[in-house]
Amino acid sequence: MAGKKAPDSHGISAEDAREAVRTLLKYVGENCQREGLVDTPDRFCRALLEMTSGYEENPEEIVKTTLGVDCNETVLLKNIEFQSMCEHHLLNFQGRAHVAYVPSQGRVVGLSKLARLVDLYANRLQIQERMTQEIGKALEFYLAPNGVAVMVEASHSCMCVRGVKKNSSRMCTTYLSGVFRESHAARQEFMSQVSQ
Repeated sequence: MAGKKAPDSHGISAEDAREAVRTLLKYVGENCQREGLVDTPDRFCRALLEMTSGYEENPEEIVKTTLGVDCNETVLLKNIEFQSMCEHHLLNFQGRAHVAYVPSQGRVVGLSKLARLVDLYANRLQIQERMTQEIGKALEFYLAPNGVAVMVEASHSCMCVRGVKKNSSRMCTTYLSGVFRESHAARQEFMSQVSQ
């Protein structure tokens, strides 16, 4: 990152970003010149760009290629691990997403594409509720399936390392559409498969 402008940095140079980190380090009482911190501003800025790389990706590009398969039953990819950053405190939250859809017109998408879609939305400043909705709505919009179900379970650093400090708490959010919203049996099947 040294000497370069960050991609789509809205007029903020890499050096401006590093200086902002130095200011924060000084704010907490640190010496930015000590050995362990000299390169921290650069490392932090590079890490921040990596952790927010989802802004540079397009969901349509991820799910645009479908395969013709005679399938009209639930397709589920579960336990998709992700890391994200809470927009309220800029702290990590991490967990697993479970993504299901019922194909329409015999068109399915490769399973790795579901994992990449989760990563796209996780790699943005987020709140879990919105991330869950964005994953579900993107699948609904680009695949036009008969139904979409998304469940996201995560542990939030903002709950664990500060504030109420509840280390074992996990948040669960869902998005349901189509047959998963309309059919109790389809919804129960999804919940049952996720819990296995």
